[in-house]
Amino acid sequence: MPIDESLTFLPVNIAVLTVSDTRDLSTDRSGQILAERIEAAGHRLVERRIVKDEADAIEALLRGWIADPQVDCVISTGGTGITGRDVTPEAFARVIEKEITGFGELFRMLSYAKIGTSTIQSRAIGGVAGGTYLFALPGSSGAVKDAWDDILRFQLDSRHRPCNLVELMPRLKEHLKAA
Repeated sequence: MPIDESLTFLPVNIAVLTVSDTRDLSTDRSGQILAERIEAAGHRLVERRIVKDEADAIEALLRGWIADPQVDCVISTGGTGITGRDVTPEAFARVIEKEITGFGELFRMLSYAKIGTSTIQSRAIGGVAGGTYLFALPGSSGAVKDAWDDILRFQLDSRHRPCNLVELMPRLKEHLKAA
């Protein structure tokens, strides 16, 4: 995945959300790994929060970040499984205007190489709402590393070729201008 070093890197403002009934900042390993990788890549970690596995609470926080002009992207970890308390994809679906279906497909393809058919238990998704990118990752540290290292660090790098999500950011709200 080529990075064109002759181009200028444009940092993205990213908020990190951990969805968990049991974690706090001191025990949130996946959220910490994600935050460290975001900052190491040169992006801005604008906020990091933990919310319980409650769709209304997740949705409210997402809507707040989508409305915040300082947040370009939200990446969550946790709550994407299939148990009764896993409601992150449902909360994301309430706010997503356009789903980035290829994100979940690619995540599961990469994950299959590492964990085999167990990858079907992940409902990782991506989308856009109000000009803000939204990505929901599983809560394991391995899944966070895979999603960041193999997908998001490239797509959120303005120098990635042949294309990247950053170069689309100025056009994400075109439909709102027409309304």
